[in-house]
Amino acid sequence: MSKNNFISISELAIKLNLINKKNGKPSTHTIRFWESQFRQLKPTILSGNRRYYSIKDVEKISLIKYLLKDQGLTINGAKKVLNSNINNLDDFNSSSIKAGYFKKEIKIKSRELLKRIKGLKK
Repeated sequence: MSKNNFISISELAIKLNLINKKNGKPSTHTIRFWESQFRQLKPTILSGNRRYYSIKDVEKISLIKYLLKDQGLTINGAKKVLNSNINNLDDFNSSSIKAGYFKKEIKIKSRELLKRIKGLKK
C-alpha cells in the first residue's frame, strides 16, 4: 500500500476542522478516542507506528463527527446509527439522520464541482 492513498491523523483532523482553539494544533486525540469507541474505525498502521486513513475511513469518521458534533448524539446513539446496517442513501428515510449527513456532503461536493467548472471556463 502506498502512503499516497492515505492521509495522516493530523491531516484528517485538519480536514474535519478538529482544531484546538487554544493552540491552533490539530486535535488528533479526538480521533484516537473515537477509534477506541467505534469498532468500525481501523486505521492502517504503516512505518513508524503512524496512523493513516483511507478514503473509506475518512467517510466513516466524517459521519461520526456529523452524528456527534452536528446532530448532538451521544456515543451510544451514534453507535446505534452506525450499526443500523444501512449502507446506501436509497435505504434511508429522507428525514433520517444519515440522510441529512449525505445531503450535506452532496451539497459540499456539488459546490466544489461548480467552482472547478467555473475555473475551467476562464
